[in-house]
Amino acid sequence: MTDPHGLRFVDEYRSPELIRSAADEIARRVGDRPLKIMEVCGGHTHAIYKHGLEDILPPSIELVHGPGCPVCVIPMGRVDDAIAIARQRDVIFTTFGDMMRVPSSRGSLLDVKAQGADVRFVYSPLDALKLARQTPDREVVFFAIGFETTAPSTAATLLRARAEGLKNFSIFCNHVTIVPAIKAILDSPGMQIEGFIGPGHVSTIIGMGPFEFIAAQYRRPIVISGFEPLDILQSILMILGQRERGEVAVENQYSRVVRSNGNRRALEIIGETMELRPFFEWRGLGFISYSALKLREEFAAWDAERRFHVPGVRVTDPKACQCGEVLKGVIKPWECRVFGTACTPDRPIGTCMVSPEGACAAYFNYGRYSLVSRTHARARTAS
Repeated sequence: MTDPHGLRFVDEYRSPELIRSAADEIARRVGDRPLKIMEVCGGHTHAIYKHGLEDILPPSIELVHGPGCPVCVIPMGRVDDAIAIARQRDVIFTTFGDMMRVPSSRGSLLDVKAQGADVRFVYSPLDALKLARQTPDREVVFFAIGFETTAPSTAATLLRARAEGLKNFSIFCNHVTIVPAIKAILDSPGMQIEGFIGPGHVSTIIGMGPFEFIAAQYRRPIVISGFEPLDILQSILMILGQRERGEVAVENQYSRVVRSNGNRRALEIIGETMELRPFFEWRGLGFISYSALKLREEFAAWDAERRFHVPGVRVTDPKACQCGEVLKGVIKPWECRVFGTACTPDRPIGTCMVSPEGACAAYFNYGRYSLVSRTHARARTAS
């Protein structure tokens, strides 16, 4: 698919001239009227601060982060469950690298590994499946996390495991779906979000249709965006365009990757292997009905929750941690009481400081030193 703006290469999406031109147009069109936009995906948050976009946008534009970081939304109780599996005899517990350091009430998977459990990080569930082939006398468990973006790879691995008849492989499924989380934010008391920068990676799988309710029911514009700096600025301009025309719609800035109907084959294999859970707990958002996936009955033999005992106990977040408010966009990471002091990437208290897509990690790594001047500028605009 081609880009409607005629761009073809990554360096064009990072062109200082094009970025400055887009920022100037945003400033000209937004005026002094405040506009609060939520970037749903943590990948967008990191791009915004890595490339300094908030510093070149007018103070009347406020970008707030959403719940689109898959590691950040996993509650402590589910990490406790993972640790319970990892500690069982003859288990090789596999996971993505960022999940190794997510804190729980019993430490992290990295702590458990240091205590002697066989915990290994992998790059994909297929790596875990390969390990199961190589160690037929051990139980290999894969900690599956992520939104609809990563669910197809888990589904494909399950189909491969069934086809090969591998009985020493199982999935601890924690895949979540993005639409119920956005709806939960829209239904929150005092919600002030006026537009959304939609998740580009998720949309490559599910397409544009599932986001129609945001425009139809809540009268908020949403623009599916790519992850380069010019992508994000173009998406803001598209939101401004809707506001100027008095319209609300789902638009696709990321048309070079995202198709309106998504990836049909990926959706098919997700539906073949998984189904919605009646309820699932999200960090900061609480229990949300039908917002996560579990393995279908036909794949019970590869379901770690059925094969191993897990506590399944809800664990309260540390009182000092305000990840929940950060994930909902209620506060900025630097407004958290422990941000950058007791909670750092080296010693995280909450998940938002752990993940490469976490908002707190983005602010800590890229944005913390410009926040005071930015806040003062926005306060002057508001007054």
